Amino acid sequence: MSSPTYSPGLEGVIAGETAICSVEGGLSYRGYAVGDLVEHSSFDETAYLLLHGELPTAPQLAAFQTRLAAARRLPPPLNDLLAALPSSTTPLDALRTSVSALAHFDEDANDQSHVANVRKAERLLAQIPVVIANHYWLSRGGTPHPARQDLPHAANFLFMLRGVDPTPAEVKALEVSLILYAEHEFNASTFAARVIASTLSDLHAAVTGAIGALKGPLHGGANEKVVDILTAAGSTAEAAEKWVRDALARKERIMGFGHRVYKTGDVRAGILKEYARKAAEAAGSIGLEEVAEVIEKVMAAEKNMHPNLDWPAGRLYHAMKLEIPLYTPIFAMSRITGWAAHVIEQLDNNRLIRPRALYKGPDRRAVQPIGERK
Repeated sequence: MSSPTYSPGLEGVIAGETAICSVEGGLSYRGYAVGDLVEHSSFDETAYLLLHGELPTAPQLAAFQTRLAAARRLPPPLNDLLAALPSSTTPLDALRTSVSALAHFDEDANDQSHVANVRKAERLLAQIPVVIANHYWLSRGGTPHPARQDLPHAANFLFMLRGVDPTPAEVKALEVSLILYAEHEFNASTFAARVIASTLSDLHAAVTGAIGALKGPLHGGANEKVVDILTAAGSTAEAAEKWVRDALARKERIMGFGHRVYKTGDVRAGILKEYARKAAEAAGSIGLEEVAEVIEKVMAAEKNMHPNLDWPAGRLYHAMKLEIPLYTPIFAMSRITGWAAHVIEQLDNNRLIRPRALYKGPDRRAVQPIGERK
């Protein structure tokens, strides 16, 4: 009998079927290329697509946005908890705790039907930006800005963070990043969510686990390292080239480059790069873009590694003057749509996810009485 095939990190292993997303021939959501979604739809429309299966009509979008606006509120005890968390609590940790806590206040928490899971998903989509913004202010001893009922998802989030209306260019750039971050097949956090859901656990539990997976720097945390890299690389092309070559010689990992699935480049990075550069021009920080360009060229030439989405996203958020600890929570604010869509799909046709392991320990042996052990 032949030994089972083992693939470290499950690389290349088909672990399930999905109708939500494909990375073959370029990233697409439910059959729509992400480039077309960026060009012809908003994040709100893309969120509807992921949760409901089709792009919305104008009346469907209006009704969806009305439901989201009505759900942009947190139970008062959760705001009290956010205010009481230690000052060392990161925004992503606060979000993870909050999603778990929100389950206790959701009237559909224990209803596993498709329609109830969609309702819960919509509420979490609306609540997560409020959690991020409220924690931002409460952790500083400030007063959160109430959510706006008249703004779409991205614009409302920027308003809650700043208390002033964002510019159309800022809203468009953030929306593009949210569309691109929304879904990505069986990535680590999504797969974690599906494994949890496969036990017939609930949506909030699955999303809480997904946020835990997102925290790692090999997944969601990478976008928070981009500005550190660019700052360390220096302010000139010569300094940047020397820095990255020295880092490669030391075998350091350059965050924001390479991808388990994309070997010749991440289409999402190419799309968002344009918006990162425009934001940098508006902010007067174009120097970082020029340093980034040098690093990209060296990485391609020396390692055949290309930027992933985190590379331009970190630069975009920096140019928008968003604080670095918010970058990964913003990722979660978008990816909740993909996570929820996968949890719903898993529960609609469930089979417990229980892989096998290739045992590499000692051969079978007898237990010796304690007095005879050496």
